[in-house]
Amino acid sequence: MSDGKPTGLKADKGIELLTWGTPNGWKASIILEELKEAYGKEYTWQGVNISTNVQKEPWFTKLGPNGRIPVIVDHDQGGFAVQEGLAILTYLTRHYDPEHKFSFKDPLDISRAEQWMAWQHGGLGPMQGQANHFNRFTKERIAYGMQRYTGETERLVGILDTHLASTDYLVGNKFSIADISSFGWIHMLRFSGVDLDAFPHLKKWWERILARPAVQKGLEVPSKSGFGNDTYLQKLKDDKEFADKEGKLAEQVKAAKEQYGYKYSSP
Repeated sequence: MSDGKPTGLKADKGIELLTWGTPNGWKASIILEELKEAYGKEYTWQGVNISTNVQKEPWFTKLGPNGRIPVIVDHDQGGFAVQEGLAILTYLTRHYDPEHKFSFKDPLDISRAEQWMAWQHGGLGPMQGQANHFNRFTKERIAYGMQRYTGETERLVGILDTHLASTDYLVGNKFSIADISSFGWIHMLRFSGVDLDAFPHLKKWWERILARPAVQKGLEVPSKSGFGNDTYLQKLKDDKEFADKEGKLAEQVKAAKEQYGYKYSSP
């Protein structure tokens, strides 16, 4: 393990994970912790602080050309590197989940899982990421961007909520990589300006997954984030200044929706 600034790979066997505490990073750390618990599959990790652009350094982009976390390196496969969370989830279960505890044997269930993972990769992640950007990180508050991407995130999580009304998990009624793919984004839904309580089936799904010991461990690689739904709510209770600031942001999002006549609908 390494929580200092990495300058290259450290391991010479097994899986090495280069990651940070984000929804995409959690995909890799959660499945690795689940494989560790299920099969005893050990792995090593290094924390890549994305705010310092370590992921843009040549040694990293040689492994992950897109310059984004997470990246895994399989030292037992000649140092084979895999970038992108969706690809990491499928690679690790294809090679290291022989009993299909987190993946599927049935071709139709394989397709169902691929569909939900593609949906997250092309929809939920990008749209919620843009909601975070326009709600929190732009120098100026741009009302159209705030309501557009917050609203689209709500639409997408509404699709999950509807699907989960009749099943505990996304595919095959078992916890799998399909769930892991979306879980990290739902785990920080409140931070993104969306009320998780408005989606009761989704909230129960989130609670169900969060209760898994391996998921808890995965969320702490490289360190526990303050933006998860649970820690976010606790901070609202404990920190009045933070609560006031978040209240003002919520009012800005609401005003942006009213300005552009936003009305929730899903799908």
